[in-house]
Amino acid sequence: MIFKDKTVIITGGSEGIGAATARLFADAGANLLLVARSKKPLESIAAELRDKTRVEIFVMDVTDADACVDLFKKADFEFGRVDILVNNAGFHARGPVRDVRVEDLGRMIDVNLKAPIILTRLALPYLEDAGGGVIINVASLYGRLASPGVAAYSSSKFGLRIFTFALRQELEGSGIKAAVVSPGPVDTGFIMENLDDVDDISFSQPMSSAEDVGQAILDLCGNNIAEQAMPRSTGILANVGYLMPWLSRFLRPMLEKKGARVKARYKAERRRKAAE
Repeated sequence: MIFKDKTVIITGGSEGIGAATARLFADAGANLLLVARSKKPLESIAAELRDKTRVEIFVMDVTDADACVDLFKKADFEFGRVDILVNNAGFHARGPVRDVRVEDLGRMIDVNLKAPIILTRLALPYLEDAGGGVIINVASLYGRLASPGVAAYSSSKFGLRIFTFALRQELEGSGIKAAVVSPGPVDTGFIMENLDDVDDISFSQPMSSAEDVGQAILDLCGNNIAEQAMPRSTGILANVGYLMPWLSRFLRPMLEKKGARVKARYKAERRRKAAE
């Protein structure tokens, strides 16, 4: 797909996967509308990219339905079209359901599932007016596999995957594509700034970079693949665990031990850098 002069909306666009994806789209010549709750980080990434392309920002909470409507009005006003929507904004409150605040359980569903559904619905008329387009939803391999400590988060990402696949069937022949990228652990602040809160098993798998996920998003815009799991080996392991829960339970203690060792190395590296 040629991205020159296409308009791309990226939620959670100020850091991590969103910022990495924005940089790649900017390199390809796309216009950007970046969305996040905090203005300062948005202004920073916008200033970085404006030498390459047109960039606008929109400060909002994706759970605000009225703001979602205004987002597309702004895109239409600034660029006259919408070609690609990347639903990347996410929220994760880790821990057993019994220990997570009720409001955080609800927010995981609102941010990770409800908001992408609403944004997708609002995007469709604009994509139709543009003659076609793409919707990319950022899910997680936790959306393939049940795991303790991430029940609500996994539920939201499982729901986002199924929504994407059903939407994809609805859109057949329309010129609008829906696809989902499902990463395992990604080297961003989403994980790395909260090492103690992240379960050990997450670190048993290869770590993708934000740029890896961003490139997968761009690739999905131009191919006919419904889902990109990252890395592929972890995606296969997640599928095996889903299809054979007994094997997942058998392997879990070994994977947790491996992950604990990797996490300890990450923590030691952070302490070393802090001491420098």
